[in-house]
Amino acid sequence: MAEVIRMPKMSDTMEEGVIAAWHKQVGDQVKAGDILAEVETDKATMELESYEDGTLLHIGIQEQESVAVDGVIAILGKKGENIDDLLKDIQSGDSSSQSEDTKEAADSNDSGSADSASEDIDTSGINAEVLAMPKMSDTMEEGTIAAWHKKVGDEVKSGDLLAEVETDKATMELESYQDGILLYIGVEEGASVAVDGVLAVIGEKGADYETLIKGYKAENSGEAKEEKKEEKAASAPSSSNGSAPAPKAEASQAPTSTGSNTTKNGRIKASPLAKRLAEEKGYDISQIPGSGDGGRIVKRDVENYTPSASAPASAEKGKGDAASAPVQLPRVVGEESHEEVKVSQMRKTIARRLSESKFSAPHFYLTMEINMDKAIEARKSINEVAPVKVSFNDMVIKAVAASLRQHPDVNVSWLGDTIRKNHHIHIGVAVAVPEGLLVPVVRFADNKSLSHISAEVKELAKKASEKKIQPADMEGNTFTISNLGMFGIEEFTAIVNPPDACIMAVGGIKQTAVVKDGQLVPGNVMKVTLSCDHRAVDGAVGAAFLKTFKELLEDPVRILI
Repeated sequence: MAEVIRMPKMSDTMEEGVIAAWHKQVGDQVKAGDILAEVETDKATMELESYEDGTLLHIGIQEQESVAVDGVIAILGKKGENIDDLLKDIQSGDSSSQSEDTKEAADSNDSGSADSASEDIDTSGINAEVLAMPKMSDTMEEGTIAAWHKKVGDEVKSGDLLAEVETDKATMELESYQDGILLYIGVEEGASVAVDGVLAVIGEKGADYETLIKGYKAENSGEAKEEKKEEKAASAPSSSNGSAPAPKAEASQAPTSTGSNTTKNGRIKASPLAKRLAEEKGYDISQIPGSGDGGRIVKRDVENYTPSASAPASAEKGKGDAASAPVQLPRVVGEESHEEVKVSQMRKTIARRLSESKFSAPHFYLTMEINMDKAIEARKSINEVAPVKVSFNDMVIKAVAASLRQHPDVNVSWLGDTIRKNHHIHIGVAVAVPEGLLVPVVRFADNKSLSHISAEVKELAKKASEKKIQPADMEGNTFTISNLGMFGIEEFTAIVNPPDACIMAVGGIKQTAVVKDGQLVPGNVMKVTLSCDHRAVDGAVGAAFLKTFKELLEDPVRILI
C-alpha cells in the first residue's frame, strides 16, 4: 500500500521547508535509508531519508519550492500502483481545512459550488499538469516571477529551468520534473501570483489545458477566487508575448561563460547546492565543467574541481583594470533620484514577528550605567592565560547567566494562561547576517567557563555567517542579548524576542569622567537597557536583576563564584 511522505518538523519553530534538491525521480526504486531530498530551513540544509522500501510514485513539491510542515512531499508504493484515489483524498483533506460556516454558506447560496464544479469537470483524460505557486512560508500570500526561461510552445525536459521565483529568502530556480510542451503561462515576468495560483501548464501537445485549468480552479476554492488572483497578476507590467526578460538586480552578476554548462542567455546551469558550495570554496563556477544532464554542474563537480593556476592571475588583471577605470561622476550635479526595492518575503516575516512582539507585549525599559574599569583589567588578565580570546560580550553573557540564576523570575516566558518559569538558562545571542537577524543559543551558560562561552559563540557566529547553522542551534532561548557596542552605539533599546520575557541591549564602552571617592577622574562606562514584557516581569524584578548584573561586572571575580 502506498505511503505518503510529509514534511517533518525539524525544529520546534519550523513551519515550512524548501526542497533544495531531489536525489530520486518518479519511477526510481527507493530503499530504507536512501536520501530522497535535501531540505532547507531558514538556517540549514538537511538530508531527508526514506524509511520505506518501494517505488517513488509521486513528487508533490519541486526543487526550490517550499511546503508547510506536514505538507505532502512525495508518495512511495509498489511499482505501477494506482494512487489516483490517494491524491484525491489528499486534495480533499486540504480543502476540508476551510471553516464549516464557509462551506455551509457556499452550499446554501450556490448549488454550483467548488465541490460540485470539480465533480462536473472531468480532467482524467488530459495528459498535462498544472504548475501552481507553492506556499513558501507561513506568512506568504504571493510570489513574484523574476524571469521565465521557457516560452509557450517550447519543449521542456525533466530538470530544465522553467523560471526564477522570488521567495522569502532569495530568487530561486523553478525546475521541471516532467517532459512535455509548455502549453500555457499564467503569470508574466515581473508580475505576482497568489499562493496556489496557476503558474503554467506542461503536457502533451494539443492537450486541453483550458479544461484542466478550470478543473484545478474548481478544486482550489472556486473560480471566483482564482479569477481575482489572475486579475491581480494581469495588472502588473507585462510584455506583449510573455517572453521578454524582466529587469533583475542580479543581471550585472550573471556569468558570461559560453561553455557546455551555459545556456543561450549566458546563465550557468548548476544546482543550488553546487552554487553554494562553489561560493564557499571561492571558485568561479563558470570555470567548473559539469557532469550532470546537459552539462549541469552538480555537487560532485565542485568537490572534484581543482582551480587552475591562471585563475589568480586573471583575478589580479581584473583588479588592475578596476583600479585604472575612470571615476564615474553623476550626470547632473544635484540630480534627484531614487529606487524602490520590493520587500523580500523574509523581511516581511521579520516585520510581522517584531510587530507582533512590540504591539502585543507591553514593553518597559530599564537603563543602567556600569563602570567597566575592573572588567577591563580582568579581561586583560584572563586573556593572558585563556586558551581563546575572551571578549567583553562573553563576560556579559556569563554575568547575565549568573544574574538569572539569582533572579529566576526574569528567566520566564509568557504563555497566556500560564507563565513558564525556566529552571535552565539558555542565552540567545543576536547575530546580524545579510538576510536578517539570527539568534544562536548558548545552552546552560551559567555552567560554562568564560573560555567555553567564547569558543562556542565564535563557532555559532561563524556557522550563522556561512549559513551552516542548524535549527537546533537556535532553539530554546530563555533570555536574549543584543550587543551593538562594537558599532560605536552607546545606548539603544531592543524588542523582546519571543518566547523570552526580556532582552538586554548592550552599548559600547565609553571613556568619560566619573566621580570616584569624591574626585572627578577618568573612567570607562557601559550602558545597558533591559526590555521587559510587563505581562511576565514587573519593574522591581527587572531592576533587582540589573542591580546584580551591574555588581558582577563591576567586580568580575564574583562571576566565578
